[in-house]
Amino acid sequence: VSGTPPAKSAKNRNYAATDYAVFAILFFTNILNYMDRYTMAGVLTGIQKDFSISDSLAGLLQTTFIVSLAVGSPVFGYLGDRYSRKWLMVVGLLVWTLSVLGSSLMPQTKFGGFVSMRGLFGIGQAAYVTVSPSLIADIFAGSKRSTMLMLYYFGIPVGSGLGFIVGSQVASVTGDWRWGIRATTILDAICLVLIIIFVKERPRGITEHEGAVPEKQEKSVQHSSYGADLLSLFKNATFMTSSFAYTCVIFVTGTLSWWMPTAMQHIYAHRKNFNSTDFLPPAEKSTTTFNFGIITLISGFVGVAAGSVLSSLLSSGKWCFACCQTPRSDPIICAVGTAIGVPTFFAVMQLVPMNMVSAQVVMFFCISSLCFIWATNVNLLISVVPADKRNSANGIQILLSHIFGDGSGPYVIGAISDAIRGTDRTPLAHWKSLSLAFYVANAILIPAVVLFIVAAITYPRDRANFLKAMNGSPTQMAAIAENGNSTSNKVAPVDTGPNKNAFQTQPTPQSSDPQSSNEKTAAQEK
Repeated sequence: VSGTPPAKSAKNRNYAATDYAVFAILFFTNILNYMDRYTMAGVLTGIQKDFSISDSLAGLLQTTFIVSLAVGSPVFGYLGDRYSRKWLMVVGLLVWTLSVLGSSLMPQTKFGGFVSMRGLFGIGQAAYVTVSPSLIADIFAGSKRSTMLMLYYFGIPVGSGLGFIVGSQVASVTGDWRWGIRATTILDAICLVLIIIFVKERPRGITEHEGAVPEKQEKSVQHSSYGADLLSLFKNATFMTSSFAYTCVIFVTGTLSWWMPTAMQHIYAHRKNFNSTDFLPPAEKSTTTFNFGIITLISGFVGVAAGSVLSSLLSSGKWCFACCQTPRSDPIICAVGTAIGVPTFFAVMQLVPMNMVSAQVVMFFCISSLCFIWATNVNLLISVVPADKRNSANGIQILLSHIFGDGSGPYVIGAISDAIRGTDRTPLAHWKSLSLAFYVANAILIPAVVLFIVAAITYPRDRANFLKAMNGSPTQMAAIAENGNSTSNKVAPVDTGPNKNAFQTQPTPQSSDPQSSNEKTAAQEK
C-alpha cells in the first residue's frame, strides 16, 4: 500500500462544535430558501387581484423564478467546483434578499418589474442551492453525512410549509399581501451575516481523502474542462436516469404546491355560493393556506425522515429488510415513494370536492411519499459522482428539474386550466378546470417510477466507476467504502489474501456484519 495513512473511520471521527454550527447556519438558510419561494403562493389570490392577472400569468411568476434558478445553477455549479463556495453563497443570498424586498415594493402598474424581481430571486437562490450540499459533504462522512443531509433536507418541507403559513398569516394581519412576502427579509439578512462570519471553505473531497494534507490535496487537483465534466456526467447512467426521474417528481410537487391552496379556495367559495374568491373573508383565505402549509410541513418532515431511514435499513439489512439487503437502496426507495404518490394524488383529486377532511388526510400520505426522494436522491448523486464534479452535477440536476419540472409545471397547468375553463369565471369552473389539469401532473409520476428502477439497475456499475475515479490505494478504498457517499456501505468487504484487492465491486455484501468485516479488512491492511 501507499504511504498515505488510512482514513479515519467515519464512526470514530470526532466533529468539532464549529462543524455543527456551520451546518445549523446552512440548515436555517435552507429553510428561508423555501420560505421565500412559497410565501408568494400563500398570497397568490391577492397578487392576482392587485395586478389583474389570469391563472396562466400567475403561473408565469413561478415559471420565471424557476427558469432563472435553473439557468443559473450550472453556472454556479461550474464556479463552485473551482472557486470559493462560501463567497458564492454570500453573493447569492444578497441578491435574493434584495430581490424579495424589491418585489414587495413594486407598484401594481409594474407587473413586468414584479416578474423581473422574481427572476433575480431565482439567480440569487441558484448560487446557494447548488453549492451548499457539497459543502456539507466535505464536512461530514459516512452515516453521519447521510444523517446531516437528511436533516438539511428537512428544510424543504419545513420551509415550504412555513412559507404558506407566514405569507398568508402576515398578509391577513397587516391587510396587505406585500408584507406577506417581505416578512422574511430580516431573517435573510441575519443568515447573510452568519455565513460571512462563521462559514469557512473546506477542501473538496476531504472526507474521501482523510489521510491527505488538505492544502496539498486541494492544490493538487487538476480540474478538467467543463465540457469534459459534462461528458463524464452524461455517461453516468445512474445520475442521468435519477435526474430525469427527479424532474418528473418536481413537476408534480411544484405544481401541487403552487396551485392547491388556490384550488381549495375556489371550492370553499363555491360552497358558499360566491361568484369569486374575492368574497371569501380574509381569515378564511388565510386558514385555507395555513392548513395546507401545516400538511406540507408535517408530511414533508415525515417523508424526508421515512425515505432516509428506509434507505438506511434496506442498505444495511436491518429489521424487516434482513432478507433483502441491497446497496441499491437509494433509487429503490425513491421508486417506492413515487409509486405510492400515483394513486394517492389521484384520490386527492376525487375527494377534495366531496370531503375536504378526507382529502387532506390522503394528501398527507401523498406528499409524504413524494418527499422520500429529497435526501435519498442527493445521497445517490454523491455516491456515484466524484467530489470535483459534484457542484456541476448538482447544477445540471437543478437545471433539468426546474426547467422541465416546477418551472414549467405551474405555467403549463395554469394554461391547461384556462383553456378548459374558457370564459367561465365562477369558482366551480376554476376548480373543475384545475382538477382536470392536475391529472396531467398525476400521469407524469409513472415514468418517474420507471426511471428510478432503471437507476437501481445501473447503480452497481456507476458506484464501481466512482471508486475507480478516486484512484486510491487499497487502504484508501477501504476507508472510502467505510466512510461512504451513501446511506451506508455500498461496496462489501471480503476476506481476501494479501495479494488481492480488499474490496469487490459486486453489489451483494459477503458478510452479515458489514462493520465487523470492515474492521477485519482494516486489520489485514495494517
